Amino acid sequence: MADNILEIRHLSKSFGTHEVLRDIDFTVSKGDVISIIGASGSGKSTLLRCINLLETPSSGEILYHGENVTGKSVNAAKYRSHVGMVFQSFNLFNNMTVLKNCMVGQMKVLGRSKDEAHEQAMRYLEKVGMAPYVNAKPRQLSGGQKQRVAIARALAMNPEVLLFDEPTSALSSGEVEHLFRVVNELKARGMAIIFITHDLGVVSEICDKIIVMYAGKIVEEGKSRQIFYERCHPYTEGLLASVPRLESDVNEKLKPIKGNPPDMSAVKPGCAFAPRCSCAMKICVREEPPECELDETHKASCWQVIKKAMQNT
Repeated sequence: MADNILEIRHLSKSFGTHEVLRDIDFTVSKGDVISIIGASGSGKSTLLRCINLLETPSSGEILYHGENVTGKSVNAAKYRSHVGMVFQSFNLFNNMTVLKNCMVGQMKVLGRSKDEAHEQAMRYLEKVGMAPYVNAKPRQLSGGQKQRVAIARALAMNPEVLLFDEPTSALSSGEVEHLFRVVNELKARGMAIIFITHDLGVVSEICDKIIVMYAGKIVEEGKSRQIFYERCHPYTEGLLASVPRLESDVNEKLKPIKGNPPDMSAVKPGCAFAPRCSCAMKICVREEPPECELDETHKASCWQVIKKAMQNT
């Protein structure tokens, strides 16, 4: 418990009748590297935006060192200095140089002097290989370079948790390798990192834990090896079969999941994946499955998993 930085408890988020997140629960501890995977529209980005307080949860709690930060009295800017975020769209200030992009937040939010902010900015720009571009404006940079500046800017705030939304989408293979090294350094220092990515090569290479989301809900959660080699939810099985992996044969045929994701503005009873699941039972259509704890690190919400667990006891 002492190493827990964030605890997400029963978090839900709706936009009108559109239910995007449903009863999300998980814990982020010191040094964790967690990946959230799932098809587009499963709620991954909204979850990160709620954790960073860019979206207000409809219900539930986000505990930062035991304190609920979803209340109106919380200083969101100060909280974000501890729980930083690197956006897929970079979100750099186009009228500022690379160096100033990495200094402004430190000075305005953390109250650092110009010299302190400059020192920290240069430290992390060097770490991500962007020190030669300190006087460039964002429009003069490639997508991968902008992403590296965004990472340096977030790191300069010295956060305890760093949230990444598709961090490798704009990076070259060499830049991805460099990111791996940076992440491993940060992990060794105790920083917790949460990734959203469709790149299973990244997931298998650097993540300790994996959260699998479908239709706004966590359907399976476990250590990396458990999700890759001991997965038990039919959606996880289908997802991994439909996305190329780093070690996959170039001629390997991918198997897309049949059917379409559910309409989240009209959530029906039962398991949301049931209409697409080849092993669905009658109860799957009637009742939503509770979470089944397979061991202390591996959990899944599936009636088939519950059935097998009961047979093995």
